[in-house]
Amino acid sequence: MAAVELSLAVLSLLIWIGLLIWRGQFWQIDRQLEVAQTTDKRLPSVCAVIPARNEADLLPITLRSLLSQDYPGFFTIVLVDDRSTDETAKVAKQTAQALNKDNQLQIITAKPLPSGWTGKLWAMEQGVQTATEALQSKSLPEPDYFLFTDADIEHEPANLSHLVAKAQQEDLELVSVMVRLRCDNLWEKLLIPAFVFFFQKLYPFRWVNNPDKSTAAAAGGCILIRKEALKRIGGIQVIRQALIDDCALAHAVKSSGNGRIWLGLSELARSLRPYPSLSTIWDMVARTAFTQLNYSPLLLVGTVFGMTLVYIFPPLSLVMGGLSGNYLLAAIGLSAWLLMSGSYLPIIRFYKCSSWLALCLPGIAFLYTLMTVDSAVRHWQGRGGAWKGRVYQG
Repeated sequence: MAAVELSLAVLSLLIWIGLLIWRGQFWQIDRQLEVAQTTDKRLPSVCAVIPARNEADLLPITLRSLLSQDYPGFFTIVLVDDRSTDETAKVAKQTAQALNKDNQLQIITAKPLPSGWTGKLWAMEQGVQTATEALQSKSLPEPDYFLFTDADIEHEPANLSHLVAKAQQEDLELVSVMVRLRCDNLWEKLLIPAFVFFFQKLYPFRWVNNPDKSTAAAAGGCILIRKEALKRIGGIQVIRQALIDDCALAHAVKSSGNGRIWLGLSELARSLRPYPSLSTIWDMVARTAFTQLNYSPLLLVGTVFGMTLVYIFPPLSLVMGGLSGNYLLAAIGLSAWLLMSGSYLPIIRFYKCSSWLALCLPGIAFLYTLMTVDSAVRHWQGRGGAWKGRVYQG
């Protein structure tokens, strides 16, 4: 038994060494949207498309932030009221009126959800169509770029300018930033940085941003996409059933064009979506975790084993080695634990959380493993993909 424990501990340590050397430096936070201005004389036109379902509480802040962008080019907004049961449309209109920017905002009500579409993507599709038709009817040019953003995202005034400058200067077909998620209460501080950390490990930003690598990803809260790229892939309908729609969109764009997309972190956009309890974060993760595994029971088993070996076994090795007097086992377990904690520390600092939380990654990973298992159970029970009163099955 001691030999088995020692072998697993060594394997865990080797995995962490391999991840830190060969996994695209995923733990780094150096891929951030720089402060820059476009130098083009002709500023491209941009249309923001906001799918909104029961967002009346947040729109006075988030919509105001979009209407207050300092972008000097032509910028319009289409808000798609996705069959809300609150006063989403009314609040949106009042927000624009308060800023005297009624002409910049168009509000439409989403048509009934057709079979084969997710609600968010159906709303986005209608927003794109509306923007194109409305501008053509006014003899205005179609947007050069679409900005897909969620109704819970607050944008700093310069955010759009920096996104466009990034796209123009580096000839990018898609620019996306993982907005700063809310990280105020205990559960958010414990689990939200880890959510970003795991995402970075799954989709290393350096690989995403390398046109020679096939890895593609985006963060749905803030995506600037070139109109021609969206047309080339066949529009939103190509990914109409995708639950992880942002990454599906990025993959479609990167694999069909010049391969130039960019994903990074940003201080210029933040989500106001609160996660006041463990259950709210749990539901957010469980909604798509099994989708990420392609609904495969085999991949689920492998994920549970891998998470246990990589994240949970190192501290167990330290404890077992200390109790049994096997100090080699304890030393190997401690080394792996310190390596994982050190890799977690940059994103902990980015979210301005206490450094000691880096040592909690094994326990956090255990919770995420349970969420993944629960995601599979929900799928098998027909409750998978639940979001805002709708359930989507893959």
